[in-house]
Amino acid sequence: MGVINSEGFITDNFLLQSKVAVELYHNYAKDLPIIDYHNHLSAKKIAEKKPVKNITKAWLKEDHYKWRGMRANGVEEVFITGSKSSDKEKFLKWAETVPYTLRNPLFHWTHLELKRYFNIDKILQPSTAEVIYEQANSILEQKTPAQLLEQMKVEVVCTTDDPCDDLKYHRQIAESGNYYTKVLPTFRSDELFFIQKEEFLAYLDKLGKSAAIKINTLDDFLEVIDARILFFNTNGCRLSDFGVGEALKIEDHTTKEIMLIFDKRVNGEQLSATEIDKYRSFLFFYLGKKYHQYNWVQQYHLGPIRNNNSYLVKEIGLDAGCDSIGDFPMAEFMSKLFNTLNSQNKLAKTITYNLNPAQNEVFATMMGNFQNADIPGKMQWGSGWWFLDQKDGMEKQLNALSNMGLLSRFVGMLTDSRSFLSFPRHEYFRRILCNLIAQDVKEGLVPNDVEFLGKMVQDICYTNAVNYFNFNA
Repeated sequence: MGVINSEGFITDNFLLQSKVAVELYHNYAKDLPIIDYHNHLSAKKIAEKKPVKNITKAWLKEDHYKWRGMRANGVEEVFITGSKSSDKEKFLKWAETVPYTLRNPLFHWTHLELKRYFNIDKILQPSTAEVIYEQANSILEQKTPAQLLEQMKVEVVCTTDDPCDDLKYHRQIAESGNYYTKVLPTFRSDELFFIQKEEFLAYLDKLGKSAAIKINTLDDFLEVIDARILFFNTNGCRLSDFGVGEALKIEDHTTKEIMLIFDKRVNGEQLSATEIDKYRSFLFFYLGKKYHQYNWVQQYHLGPIRNNNSYLVKEIGLDAGCDSIGDFPMAEFMSKLFNTLNSQNKLAKTITYNLNPAQNEVFATMMGNFQNADIPGKMQWGSGWWFLDQKDGMEKQLNALSNMGLLSRFVGMLTDSRSFLSFPRHEYFRRILCNLIAQDVKEGLVPNDVEFLGKMVQDICYTNAVNYFNFNA
């Protein structure tokens, strides 16, 4: 492929295709702070205040999107995740790949990030790679993750944390009082559900030690869960998350059955598929009631099929970048879970995210079944997630939500990222949102009242999230 002869690709009006879109974005959305209520950033890296050092570490080290793009471009794995290539060699291989990402969201994200963090207008490609690498590194050598977050006006980040985590770094950040960004934990419950895994008993031991309680029985297990939820809440947690990638069922069960199932597993016995589903069903309801008790927001990320390439997983380990969209039924699971909790007046504020775009309307309409007067938009169908957090996916999510629910009550975008350079994704979302609403104005579908529409944009991009998550409680 030849050289792309273009500079200034990311213009002030990038993605904004009308005068109204420009006005909505620049006057109402552009300068709003960011509430990033779900990501996988490291609280440790924020607390340590060490510079990121180089763009390869910031960009490529844990970015599965880029790994997949490089693999599709025929790049050898040694230059993607391998230990025998240098950071610069990896970056140059990524630069070779970028021109081939045209029409993939990676092309937009790459150049938005170069522009916003480093004021680089050049297209990343082999002819510009050396200069861009040096220019970006000269800035990153002087910038800590906390400074990068402040640069993007990130008010809140909610990290993703195991129930065993001591939250040492979250506490350090909170107690210092020297950070622009509030860094809060999220209670990620996945490991509690993996009762069938060989590692489950070792995890129980680790979990028990985190609360100084030996777990021998179901009652011990629940006592530890209660203690950990209280601990997380005391340290600013206001959200939970769940993201097991497989088909999920809600099975009828009794507490006595669950006690026997738990005892059986603690004694080293294997469980049947039905026993696993009963245990998980019990845990979904138990945790759901706890989240309601603490006024947390519960999140469900549903639909991936993970670790498809066994060879790659064997070579690299888990999170190798070989997950994809699954085709699991989700409606019955959500209906039974939310209906049971709602019938007991124990249904917490909830956000669901689907990975399969064919289920957009399924998720949107399911959340509408359980809205009530507790808070406007109590049940949220979340923003385009993972493979869907690109222009087409965001537009489809916004349109389906508009058709099936109330877009004006939406809590907006998140990064779901491990990178401190990913926050222009909020800008990307805001531009797409403003352009979509402006298109409706052009077509006469909504009134041409920019002040009213601007307030709606501000709510979706910021204010709704502030009111919904209640981080200051």
